[in-house]
Amino acid sequence: MPAMEMHMASPSLRIPTFDDVKLAQARLAGAAHKTPILTSRTADAQTGATLYFKAENLQRAGAFKFRGAYNAIAVLDQAMRANGVVAYSSGNHAQALAYAANLLGVSATIIMPKDAPVIKVAATRGYGAEIVLYDRYTEDREKIAQGIAAERGAALIPPYDHADVIAGQGTAALELIEDTGDLDLLVVPLGGGGLLAGCALSARALSPACRIVGVEPEAGNDGQQSLRKGEVVHIPPPKSIADGAIVTHVGYHNFPILKDKVDDIVTVTDAQLVDTVRFFAERMKIIVEPTGCLAAAAVLHGALGCAGKRVGIVLSGGNVDLKVLSTLLA
Repeated sequence: MPAMEMHMASPSLRIPTFDDVKLAQARLAGAAHKTPILTSRTADAQTGATLYFKAENLQRAGAFKFRGAYNAIAVLDQAMRANGVVAYSSGNHAQALAYAANLLGVSATIIMPKDAPVIKVAATRGYGAEIVLYDRYTEDREKIAQGIAAERGAALIPPYDHADVIAGQGTAALELIEDTGDLDLLVVPLGGGGLLAGCALSARALSPACRIVGVEPEAGNDGQQSLRKGEVVHIPPPKSIADGAIVTHVGYHNFPILKDKVDDIVTVTDAQLVDTVRFFAERMKIIVEPTGCLAAAAVLHGALGCAGKRVGIVLSGGNVDLKVLSTLLA
């Protein structure tokens, strides 16, 4: 049965709420970093807005993914933990789950594409995870992961289509709004939708009038198509330098949240991502990977009307190979 039919027919579909985000915040206390909020006079002047950058590139394992991964493992009972966890990821969820599993004393197996960034594969292996490689253009990572999980009795923790993962990711916006107060606009990177869905739960609860916008690569606008059509749209594997957002569809646990709480989804080009990577390196002295720049690129390149507004922007990660970074900055 195709994955879409499996999810749509599943009676176990559980949509998280803001209460789940608050529970996740309690579990993450002392485990996840409370990442800083950065500002830039240059960026404010360029946009005519007051921008608040939530620096999840400085999170443990280098990305927001640690929040959801740790929360999802933390809720497992001891019997489930004994059988380990399995995940599939192009890199950031892989590293995050491997690191969280290591901290919680749980074994982890990660299915990663053969063309995943070398730095992400090395980091995942360095955290103690077993890695299984696959071809993202000819093989189905979900089927591979499901097979391994069933064989070992392990818990399958996908990168975004999971209620506890979504709840954990939502703590990023929870912290942001607790620190900044009400926002006029919250802009969040979009790949599979876990981060955007979780952040939308927090923003709607804490800053109800805030406009919420997701940003994905122009080459892979499945989320934009899905929001406008009102149902999950599948696309062929896209090609973009935003490797963390190379997905074929958003998750079925998060799409109801996106449909209900997100105002719009816009796209940015790879060239705009490169320019934004350079901006952060040159002007703010931080490393943000291309995927992590999605939301910022939309704001800095005028895809959204921001003048006069208080804008929260999630920088989702900073895991980029230094050789790739040097090429992007050249």
